[in-house]
Amino acid sequence: MSARQYAESLRSLETPFYFYDMDLLRRTLEVVLRESSRYGFQVHYALKANFDDRIVSEMVQAGLGMDCVSGNEVRKAIESGCPASKVVYAGVGKSDKEIRYALEQGIFAFNVESLHELEVINTLAGEMGRKAPVALRINPNVDPRTHRYIATGQSDSKFGISYTEINQAIASLTTLSEVEIVGLHFHVGSQILDMGVFENLCHRVNDIKAWFEEQGIRLRHINLGGGLGVDYYLPDQHPISDFAAYFETVHRSLKVDPDQTVHFELGRSLVAQCGELITRVLYNKQTATGTQIVVVDGGMNDLIRPALYQAHHKIENLMSSGPVESYMVVGPICESADVFDRDVDLPATHRGDLLSVRTAGAYGMSMASRYNLQNLPGAVYSDRL
Repeated sequence: MSARQYAESLRSLETPFYFYDMDLLRRTLEVVLRESSRYGFQVHYALKANFDDRIVSEMVQAGLGMDCVSGNEVRKAIESGCPASKVVYAGVGKSDKEIRYALEQGIFAFNVESLHELEVINTLAGEMGRKAPVALRINPNVDPRTHRYIATGQSDSKFGISYTEINQAIASLTTLSEVEIVGLHFHVGSQILDMGVFENLCHRVNDIKAWFEEQGIRLRHINLGGGLGVDYYLPDQHPISDFAAYFETVHRSLKVDPDQTVHFELGRSLVAQCGELITRVLYNKQTATGTQIVVVDGGMNDLIRPALYQAHHKIENLMSSGPVESYMVVGPICESADVFDRDVDLPATHRGDLLSVRTAGAYGMSMASRYNLQNLPGAVYSDRL
């Protein structure tokens, strides 16, 4: 259930905080596991979406692997009980220290993002007497049809090995004896709702995979990343993303051999809808142009997506009902960008009312900061009220 059902219990709590609907999270995981298991797909949780301890614990208990993009995320995954054999490690800027730690743990695979990184991992693995399992992250030049800041698979992206460098990548493998190529990795972007994007990706992957195999490179694993989006406008109508269509699209479009496994790295679609940012109204004011403003105690430091991506989040008043008025909802941060939305229809809203910024379970807590020396929000869980 959403925070609205718990409004009375939440009224007395110190704000702002993240509210997590644990029942919705578990139902989402049930659907993911059911739909992915139809085809033998393996799912890793993208830890960058939300690394709250209880959220991560649910992922581990469900049997998901972990997709990490920093050494600390690798450490968090392993210390949270995820077997190292289920940990994949991506990221364009892995430090030597981070690579050594991951090698020591015996992770499933490094998703390598450049030819230079491949050489560095080979050297470090040799120094440690290890063999490094590697999946080459190929940039397939597929348009994800999403916001430019969360598009990662186009030709000018900083992510991945360019498709123009594949020949060079193959040639380098003959001299890099301490790495073992176990598969290919792809990820074209986030918040993708058009299944045609994933279909296009699969067709591109088919071509790239066939080319590698023609060169004698045996690929045991194909990792398609993630990117499945959620409904930020109608969270109650679509609380769980369309995993059935997503996995069916891949199954239908991707050509794999019977002994090849297909991996996914899902983050937003697993946790976004189960989280809300709960914030309290501090003040009402009006601009010279007649705009009604409500100032709340949560800000862009607690949920940066509206400021960073111009992202929409549904906003609700948990304490009031009746005829609606139009408001601009702003936070306390000393930045003009600290605006959750400029045209929000809410019932008459006053000091002390609790507002919920919906679909904040992904990239809320994980991107929070102490800018302006604000405190970091706490977390409240539906099953502990």
